[in-house]
Order: sequence, then C-alpha cells, then structure tokens
Amino acid sequence: MIKDLIKKELARQKKVINLIPSENYPSKDVLAVLASQLSSKYAEGKAHQRYYFGNKIIDEIEDEVIRLVCKVFKISPNDYGVNVQPYSGSTANLAIYLGTLKPGDKVLAMSLGHGGHLTHGSNVSWTGKFFKFEHYGVGKDGLLDYDEILKLAKRFKPKMIICGATAYPRKIDFKKFRGIADSVGALLMADIAHVAGLIVGGVYSSPFPYADIVMTTTQKTLRGPRGAIIISRKDLSEAIDKAVFPGLQGGPHLNVIAAIGICLEEALKPEFKKYARQIVKNAKVLASELKNQGFKIISGGTDNHIILIDVTPLGLTGKQAGEKLEKNGIIVNKNMIPFDLRKPWDPSGIRLGSPAVTTRGAKEKDMVRIAEKISQILK
Repeated sequence: MIKDLIKKELARQKKVINLIPSENYPSKDVLAVLASQLSSKYAEGKAHQRYYFGNKIIDEIEDEVIRLVCKVFKISPNDYGVNVQPYSGSTANLAIYLGTLKPGDKVLAMSLGHGGHLTHGSNVSWTGKFFKFEHYGVGKDGLLDYDEILKLAKRFKPKMIICGATAYPRKIDFKKFRGIADSVGALLMADIAHVAGLIVGGVYSSPFPYADIVMTTTQKTLRGPRGAIIISRKDLSEAIDKAVFPGLQGGPHLNVIAAIGICLEEALKPEFKKYARQIVKNAKVLASELKNQGFKIISGGTDNHIILIDVTPLGLTGKQAGEKLEKNGIIVNKNMIPFDLRKPWDPSGIRLGSPAVTTRGAKEKDMVRIAEKISQILK
C-alpha cells in the first residue's frame, strides 16, 4: 500500500508545475544515500566523541561534510564551528537560541506576516513563548527600511537580531544588519534557509563575515535532503552544539548528513553556479510577466527565487487561488502578505518560486508560458 502511494506521489510530482519556493528535486545520488544503510546507524555525540562504538567511518563522513560546508561558504574552520546534525531548520533555530540566550532574553526579528518564519518568535511557536521577541517588517513598498529597524533596535535593545526570511523577495543587506547589531551590542544571526544555494552559486550576497551565527536548511535552493546546518563563531559553537545534543536531539540522522555532503559536492561543480543564475533569471521573468498581466506583485518584483502576489484584486483569497491553480496542475502555497488583514489559513496572497522548475530544465521562455497559464486560470 505505502509503495503504491509513493509511486502515485512520484507520478504527481512529474505531472505538475511545482512553484513552491521551499521545494526542490534532489539528485539520484542524494536519494540513494538517504536510502542507504546509514539510515539505521546510531552515533550519538559529536564526531570523535560518540557514545556508541563502531563509528570510525561515520566520524570520517561527518568530518568531510563539515569540511565541505566550510568550502562552499568560503569560511575557515579556524574561525567557525559547524554543526550538521540538526534534523530541521526549526530545530536548528531553537538550538541557536537555547545555546546563546536565556529564557526571556530580547530578540528582534522579521514578523511572520511580513515574511519572517514561525521560529522567528511567532506567538504560536515555542520560540515566541521562551523569549521576548519584537518584530520589524517592511514598508508599504514591500522593502526593508534599515533606518526604521535601527530605531526599533535602539528602543528595544535586543540581545540578538535575526535577519532572514521565508517570504521576502528582495536581497537582505547583511552588512547593514551588522551595523545595527553593533550599535546595540547584539548578536547577529542570519537565517539563510531559502537563499543558501543562491549564496553558494554566487548570485546572492554572503552573510559572512557579518553574522555571528548562520543557519540554513539544505533542501531548498541547495537541492539536498531535509536537514539543517548551523555555522557559528568559535566562541559560540560549543554551547550551540550542546543545545543540539543532548539538549534537543538524540542520535543524528547519518543518512541525511551524508546526503548533505553529496549535495554540497554537487554545489561545488560549475554547473551549480549556472543553475543558481538560472533560478534568479527564471524568477525575474515570471515576476515581470505576471506584473505585465496585471498581477499585484509585492515589492514590484524579485531579486531571488521568491515571488509574492496579492490575489485579492482578483476577487480571490490565497486559499482559493491555490486551489484553482492546483486543479490545473500548478502548485503554489497560500501566504500572508505585508499588512494582511486576513488570517494565515486563508490569507490574501500566494507565494511562488523558481528552484524546482529550474531543476527540471525550465528557462525564461518557459516562465513566460507559465505566467500566461497562471493568468488564464486566475482571471
């Protein structure tokens, strides 16, 4: 039964146009490692500090993955500690907070409604219950106003500032955030879960050396398995490592760690840079064509892989638009837009992205056709 359902899901994925910006299609090599014998191996603890014997080769695998992380992000292991064990981005973010903050400490982050993540202190997330979050957002133009963020930081005086988003279609200026953090003596954390592959591919600015802590997932633009990586200044890494294990997790998922290594090896190849460039080209064309078709594009366009659309001028909610598109073979996700008056489960917007279709070979001309199809369906 389960095998039959998996076959059906694979058939569905092949049939649809997947525009969910957080999804992608990992390579056969990544999938093969996920299904390898590593999936049943235990190795609690850090490499070379295990609670189980028989892990000499496992230690070598984890060491190599950490080396690859440093190589793809062009950082020195002398300056940064790397943890590749977090099960997900949400777990990784919580581990970072628990490793560097005390309950009740102040944190400044982007609001969920303006593009931030649940684990950036949303009141429905435990992160918003353990720590005191204040949130910044975008202006009416859909862009971050760094002067306003600076004013808010000086008034709120946070111990940590988080930059990074899940629904912000423009570039984030990590250097400006560093200046804001320094002005109030705060740690700076960059959540690059969505844009990590673009950074590695050279089409998006790097958070190094500006951020004290960087977190990324590995399944989005990096095109790997569902996992996460934490990179932190050496003086912070030990406490964060302890927050991951034994603080939050048991034994690491070794098949996932090895698969992360495979995707990082792939990211070092010249064709990955070409892929990253195409992701941005495709997103820009899709946004431009939809704008020409009369759609209300938040911020007017995109600098990365994400497009955010207000569908209420069409007389639709995000839920209704997503359902209409799915019936016609186009997959998106419903999403809140800045200053949204609707609720998250039926918001005013939809979020689109280009990574998955780019993996399947889409070029600019294909994005023009996709925009035309979206317009035909929703209008």
